[in-house]
Amino acid sequence: PAYQVVFFYTGGMNNTKQILSDIPGNPWLGLQKADQLWTRYKAGSRAVRAVVTEQADPLPEVAYDVVICGGTLGILLGAALAARGWKVALLERGELRGRDQEWNISRRELETFVQMGLLSEDGLAAAIASQYNPARITFNGGNELWVEDVLNIGVDPVSLLEQLKQKFLADGGTLLEQTPFASAAVHPNGVTVQTGSAENAGAENAGSVTARLLIDAMGHFSPIAQQARNGEKPDAVCMVVGTCAKGYDDNETGDLIVSFTPIQNQCQYFWEAFPARDGRTTYLFTYLDADPSRPSLEHLFEDYFALLPEYQNVSLEQLEFVRALFGFFPCYKDSPLQYKWDRTLAVGDSSGSQSPLSFGGFGAMVRHLERLTMGVDDALKADLLDSKALGQLQPYQPNLSVTWLFQKSMSVGVEQTLPPNKINAVLSTIFDDMAALGDEVLRPFLQDVVQFPALAKTMLRTSMRHPALVASILPQVGVGAIADWTRHFLSLGSYSLFNKMENAVDTRKTTDKKQYYADRRRDALKYGSGGDYEQ
Repeated sequence: PAYQVVFFYTGGMNNTKQILSDIPGNPWLGLQKADQLWTRYKAGSRAVRAVVTEQADPLPEVAYDVVICGGTLGILLGAALAARGWKVALLERGELRGRDQEWNISRRELETFVQMGLLSEDGLAAAIASQYNPARITFNGGNELWVEDVLNIGVDPVSLLEQLKQKFLADGGTLLEQTPFASAAVHPNGVTVQTGSAENAGAENAGSVTARLLIDAMGHFSPIAQQARNGEKPDAVCMVVGTCAKGYDDNETGDLIVSFTPIQNQCQYFWEAFPARDGRTTYLFTYLDADPSRPSLEHLFEDYFALLPEYQNVSLEQLEFVRALFGFFPCYKDSPLQYKWDRTLAVGDSSGSQSPLSFGGFGAMVRHLERLTMGVDDALKADLLDSKALGQLQPYQPNLSVTWLFQKSMSVGVEQTLPPNKINAVLSTIFDDMAALGDEVLRPFLQDVVQFPALAKTMLRTSMRHPALVASILPQVGVGAIADWTRHFLSLGSYSLFNKMENAVDTRKTTDKKQYYADRRRDALKYGSGGDYEQ
């Protein structure tokens, strides 16, 4: 059910507490917990527990080929591996059930499930909850651009995950729900995963699972990833707040990225909006660092509710809020993350295999699903499960690394002074130039895929037509960021060239080991250059 929210501005209560407390499930409490974690990230005072250890003695027996920790997105890879005949155990700390809020994705990406045999066409259709066209891109004072068929499909996570869950079980997979990851011991011939929490060691969910390979799909806050990164502060963060609500007068189109305000709070605010099956979803997001002075999620929510009426031309009183959405997404330049331990592999948000511009999650996992499935399958067949071999499954990707400069240009330092509309002016100019160069330039970028020809054309056009604007970016982002970007840009060019050369020659080798490394090199070139993207 949804509740009509009526505002009584008394007792100093803020909009956020009033609204969120009245939504089913009381997301106000969850917001407080998220802000406590965000405070620890900003303070740099997070205690990191050693959850992975290495043991010299071999296991007497190993029950599974793969154990996947984290079921919500782990089920995607788990279903794909089980379909290939591997014995897979999937651990989920709660019930394996998708959230109520749709995942937005493009049709071409969604077809991956059919192409891999994980869903039928009918099953895919059943998992689609909403569709819309077109979507808008505009920045304060700039032109409006409209695009079609980009992130315009709303997937029902409940339907999708239930279908994948049933296929996983039908193919012999073992699902362990209400079974949280506690720790892992890496042995020469396998991994032992201890389940259950430390405070409930004797509980029913306490136990152990052994497998040849552990795959970490527990997300940004995975305890394994935290240990691997030694609790270091993220290099950047994307903060997001939003709601899904009924009562909007106009709910036919969407917004991919919109800004209508200047810099405030040392932040540039961006918005997204999507029609949903039970209302309209609107997000406010911003890019920043983890400085202690940065605002809380609650503060960001206050700005969201203050600006939402102007953004969507509605009054808050006419809306029925169905869900609240919030979070912060840490990003690290040292990504994708390669674990130092044998027989362990990070995938999805645990590995950071998304650009600092995106939220990661479902879209990033789907993009790499076929590559990861083939790679893990090859590694298991050839028994190449040491850290060096598994590291080839999460290689350096220059098309992700070049986006750090874009993230830097869309954020403001805590001590930095910029003209209020500077970021809007830069983005409006660049997007106008990309649109003028055509869909082959604009559309991949909108789907978090950067390709060398498109990027080079855009940079050349913008430099030629707006040299003063380009020169003004240098003091904002700094010489070091430009130097890093130049290195990644040149790497992107070489990856693009070598990817074309690789496709023109026969790369078959004579042994499983040589073939494994040759295939991983091919994948690195393909995905690192954006060569996996198809119009």
